Amino acid sequence: MNEKIQYWIDIAEYDLETAKVMLEGKRFLYVGFMCHQVIEKVLKGYYVFKKNR
Repeated sequence: MNEKIQYWIDIAEYDLETAKVMLEGKRFLYVGFMCHQVIEKVLKGYYVFKKNR
């Protein structure tokens, strides 16, 4: 897989793990924020995949 795409996937997975920790700690506002970050990063990876940029 392209290194640029893998970069976005890796940091999205990291943010998802952070969201899980925040959920366990009942920090719900931050869970929502981190999930938003995950979606953004996955979409950026998809953009790189489709546009090869």
